[in-house]
Amino acid sequence: MDNQSQPTATTIKKVFSRTTSVAADINASPEVIWALLTNAADYPKWNSTVTSIEGLIQAGGTIKLKSTLDAKRTFTLKIKDFQPSTRLAWGDAMGTRVYSLTESEPGVAHFSMVEKIGGPIFPLFSRMVPSFDASFEQFAADLKRAAETKASAQ
Repeated sequence: MDNQSQPTATTIKKVFSRTTSVAADINASPEVIWALLTNAADYPKWNSTVTSIEGLIQAGGTIKLKSTLDAKRTFTLKIKDFQPSTRLAWGDAMGTRVYSLTESEPGVAHFSMVEKIGGPIFPLFSRMVPSFDASFEQFAADLKRAAETKASAQ
């Protein structure tokens, strides 16, 4: 993926699950991106898909997230994996979102975000769950812009 292309999300639908993913190459170090991904209070400042996150994004933590995808709902999410500058995962009983960072070359990080939702009763309500594609693309674009702006200011 070239550094100027717009991130494009893909979704794989199965009977009992749905997996949405997006990736982007970002002209910033994994540490710069990690700082953005783990500062809950600042999400609404740089990310247009998140209206608020309460709590601390840290190992074993719990956050309360509100997004533009379902503005009336607050998602209570457990931090499931926390590996500084490489991997962050949060979720609930129905799904997990995983953020991954790898340095592809000095000063350039490959970012990916994958969310899998589902379970035995997923087919009963899957039609009511909105598509994540546009939201994932916007999240990745916002993260890329914020990280590159922060990196160029350093």
